[in-house]
Amino acid sequence: MNVTPGALRTSGHHIEHTPHDEHWLGAMMLAPALVYIALLLGFPFLLSIWYSLTDVTVGSQAPQFVGLANFRRVVESATFWESLRNALVFTLVSQALVVVLAKVLALALVRDFPGKWLVRLLILLPWVAPISLGSIGWLWIFDPVYSIINWTLRAIGLFGPNTWPIWLGQPDLAMASVIMVDVWRLLPLATVIILAGMQGIPQDLHDAAAMDGAGFWRRLLRIDIPLLMPVMLVALLFGIVFTFTDMVIIYVLTRGGPYDTTQVLASLAFFTGIQGGDLAEGAAISLFLFPLLVAVVTLLLTLAHRSEVT
Repeated sequence: MNVTPGALRTSGHHIEHTPHDEHWLGAMMLAPALVYIALLLGFPFLLSIWYSLTDVTVGSQAPQFVGLANFRRVVESATFWESLRNALVFTLVSQALVVVLAKVLALALVRDFPGKWLVRLLILLPWVAPISLGSIGWLWIFDPVYSIINWTLRAIGLFGPNTWPIWLGQPDLAMASVIMVDVWRLLPLATVIILAGMQGIPQDLHDAAAMDGAGFWRRLLRIDIPLLMPVMLVALLFGIVFTFTDMVIIYVLTRGGPYDTTQVLASLAFFTGIQGGDLAEGAAISLFLFPLLVAVVTLLLTLAHRSEVT
């Protein structure tokens, strides 16, 4: 068959892909995901901004623009500042415990031992199970009458006949209880993230350190933690975002009580906007979460990047 050079150039022109074409192909492939994110996150975010600038309520038909009045009313509320303090304590304490315990579990799970798959399965169960279902289980565990914690501690002699704490009814114990449940919930995720990072550390480094006489703690502080710092910061970032914006544990266990001692910003926004019917003030409260989370995400990602570089 005779093929002219022009025909070859023509046919070649049809199969040749320019960088411009690849750019549009990439944009088209990303478009559905971007549209989905915009509809799922962007629209509610813009709607909450509009609500916060009006006097809209659940029953209002024609909301009026009020400017920053809702934000002024929020910052003048003592309940808001107490909820902010509770949210910071709830988040920082629980995530500090999560990172430490996740590192301990990862150190144990990185080794081979009989039944390792079963232990990994049991550790992952709190993250796989719905948080509302798990919180209901903890509600039974903390029950003032049937608490398995109280009965167990009394049976082994740690509680006397006159000692019977009300876990969700006493302010300090209520905060400790919700922190415990949050640690139980997010520990599996942090463990998996840190475990994946540990498995990426070359074994040669540990072997060389062992030959030089380095013990467990020295290898941990000089090898594991510096190399795992970016991964641990990512685990901490996920935990802070999930904890700071979640209200399921608070809603199921304490409803923010007793006396608002476990009320956090997410639950306060829900109770004000949904149950209280004041959508405008509830939206204003929820928007205070945004700059705080942006600051935390920026800080942790910067630290993670710097630790990777060094």
